[in-house]
Amino acid sequence: MNRSAIVCVDDEVIILAALKSELRNAFGNQFQYETATSAALAMELIGELQADSIEVILILSDWLMPVMKGDEFLKQVRERYPGIKAILVTGNADERSLRSVLEDGLVRAVISKPWKAVDLLTLVKECCIPQT
Repeated sequence: MNRSAIVCVDDEVIILAALKSELRNAFGNQFQYETATSAALAMELIGELQADSIEVILILSDWLMPVMKGDEFLKQVRERYPGIKAILVTGNADERSLRSVLEDGLVRAVISKPWKAVDLLTLVKECCIPQT
């Protein structure tokens, strides 16, 4: 059983399926791939994974979601789990929020929807696979 997980968070199920498929095609069984359709469900999922001794190493999160936006969600993640890296995947976010999450170090990168697979996978690799 894999002990490292990547969690994808988006309110659109089709986006989650696309992310999970691209990650699995690129990285195979190196990681466990989990999805959540809201920030609240993602926090619950991260807690469950940690309880099962599965290290969440990366979160790919949408910015514009109902109830809680991605930047607020990632602030909560950082407070509880400071070692988890994050990439914001967004179709529409205001520039000030994006600048803020980058400057605050909440995310490693911001990538626009629709993303180019090569760009997304390069960022994921940089975050998850130790460079030799």
